[in-house]
Amino acid sequence: MVLELYPRMHRRYTSLSILGPVLDGYGTWLLEQGYSTERVREHFCAARRLVHRLQQRDVETLASLTRARLRACAPADSQEDPNLAVLVRQLERYCESELALYPPPALTRIEQRVAAYKTYLEQVRGFAPGTVAHHGRTVSEFLAHIGYETRPTRLGALDRQDLDTFLCAVGPRQSRASLQHVVGHLRAFLRFLSADGEIPTGLDAQIDTPRVYRGEQLPRALPWDTVRALLDSIDRATPMGRRDYAIFLLMATYGLRACEVVTLTIDDVEWWAERLRIPQRKTRGSLWLPLTDEVGTALLDYLRHGRPVLNVRRQRVPFRGGPARSYRELFLRCRTPTGVLKPTAVTEAFQAWSKRSGLAIPYQGPHCLRHSYAVHLLRSGLSLKTIGDLLGHRTLESTCVYVRLAVDDLRDVALPLPVGVDRSAPAVAS
Repeated sequence: MVLELYPRMHRRYTSLSILGPVLDGYGTWLLEQGYSTERVREHFCAARRLVHRLQQRDVETLASLTRARLRACAPADSQEDPNLAVLVRQLERYCESELALYPPPALTRIEQRVAAYKTYLEQVRGFAPGTVAHHGRTVSEFLAHIGYETRPTRLGALDRQDLDTFLCAVGPRQSRASLQHVVGHLRAFLRFLSADGEIPTGLDAQIDTPRVYRGEQLPRALPWDTVRALLDSIDRATPMGRRDYAIFLLMATYGLRACEVVTLTIDDVEWWAERLRIPQRKTRGSLWLPLTDEVGTALLDYLRHGRPVLNVRRQRVPFRGGPARSYRELFLRCRTPTGVLKPTAVTEAFQAWSKRSGLAIPYQGPHCLRHSYAVHLLRSGLSLKTIGDLLGHRTLESTCVYVRLAVDDLRDVALPLPVGVDRSAPAVAS
């Protein structure tokens, strides 16, 4: 690998003390992770600085390079030397997974307990991975709050005061709706413990939940002109702009969630049949929607000119280990390392383009496009049943959450005042 990147100066890197013998394998591993050859070169250049820092800490061989010594070489501020910071982080992963220098750390008592509970949620309750992760974070924080790591018997002595102090500790940084989820996670965990006989039954019923009233908040819908202006403001001259435009056009055209967009694959687009398959994570089913000309054009533009080319045989430096991992997901990262997108990346892209557009968009997440789509369909004359089918809802109650505020329609319902009524006169209570 080093010889292929530096045909004339490869000995400058292979002769490095400590890291020289492993740089070739490390560079190949980086390519397998989706890094470009340019980024691999930057890692090799940073390796010389890393070796200098290791020698200052009396590290002379790779065998003596412990995890703590390697981490100590990372810059205090990653922005001071970003390449060195990334090299330390990725080299630690390489030494752990490929060289087996660092055995995985033993699970703590809390981690073992949380892992067992998450297995129960997956295999017995059938929860989705995202839901299991949310439950695990709440339970882990609760166990740390009661000191379970040092006193495992503390779990059997739980009382209502322990629950109240935990909720008072996490409450100030949560909204009422978020705190309601925390209470639900805690109640489920307490029921799990009582079923195993570890705590008395009925403790979960002693937790009071914050009151959240249905319909107390307005729908997060934008005017349709604002949605179109946001799409038009996206710069489609760059690969990232083409990708983000296709993502938000899909969300505005079909009302997709961010989690549904990132799970779309190339196989979900049936070009000849002119339809699109939407895998729905909530219902674990599929929703077939027609592929519009505008969406199809945006997807083709992204696939041809914006989606990263993942076959490293097309790069300037041949890769002896064969082609890199091929992704079937439709939308991929534009920055190194190449990989699939996460819903948080869609949120960050929405915030960035909203700020650049200069439009009055008060919402921080792209879910407002789904609300805007539903309200737009309602004002176009579609029935609630049709809107619910397009959004993938099972009941009309779910659809009403998106369209419960139709001010323009309510204005048509109001009756005109009788002739001769003084509008300026104050109302008199009878």
